[in-house]
Amino acid sequence: MVGPLRPQFVLFGSSIVQLSFSNGGWGSTLADIYSRKADIVLRGYYGWNSRRAIQVLDEVFPKDSSVQPSLVIVYFGGNDSMGPHSSGLGPHVPLSEYVDNMEKIALHLKSLSKTIHVIFLSCPPVNEAKLRKSTSSNFSELVRTNALCREYSEACIELCKKMDVKVVDIWSAMQKREDWMNACFTDGVHLSAEGSNVIVEEILKTLKEADWTPSLHWLSMPTEFAEDSNYDLVAADGKTTINPSEWTFHRSIQWE
Repeated sequence: MVGPLRPQFVLFGSSIVQLSFSNGGWGSTLADIYSRKADIVLRGYYGWNSRRAIQVLDEVFPKDSSVQPSLVIVYFGGNDSMGPHSSGLGPHVPLSEYVDNMEKIALHLKSLSKTIHVIFLSCPPVNEAKLRKSTSSNFSELVRTNALCREYSEACIELCKKMDVKVVDIWSAMQKREDWMNACFTDGVHLSAEGSNVIVEEILKTLKEADWTPSLHWLSMPTEFAEDSNYDLVAADGKTTINPSEWTFHRSIQWE
């Protein structure tokens, strides 16, 4: 453990979470935006579905921990929504069970503390043609369609409304771009930097609009060790210094 103690934001989910620090991913972008404000903690598991997630809830989010997250962002659904394999193996989870599992995740997270906040990400669309071309021959046939993704996305959103949990409608947000099928994915399902930027924008919008006290939007949170110092860079007048604590010019996108 290192100090000072900052708010902890946990990203919990499947490959879209595990890969969120790769290739301009949304996790790394959030870590940059929240540098000196909150610690972004990654708990992503490639290939996982909601059935596996509920098996490890107590290990990933122990109720007796002395420090609990301020925010947990959850994504499961893409693997659950894959069509069932004839062998009974594979990641498919029936829609009704998926909803039950997501409810269990939400209830567990809410029980951790009175101040914890939760955001679910709904199932994004896929580029079916690109996915077919990029799928390795090591796999048996994968059934992954936009129709199935939409069903699971809508079910997740409906559950969140019922439980008063914030949700980001990734399904709809991605398709607002005319070129979403080619721009937002690396292989038809996993996110490119452009696809990740869509998620960042929607998460920040959700945080900004949330009626939470204190706010978890980055512009409303204090910056660590932000006081002026004589050790800062000297200004052009040669008499004062310039505090760089809030500088964001290095970012290619100026997030709001």
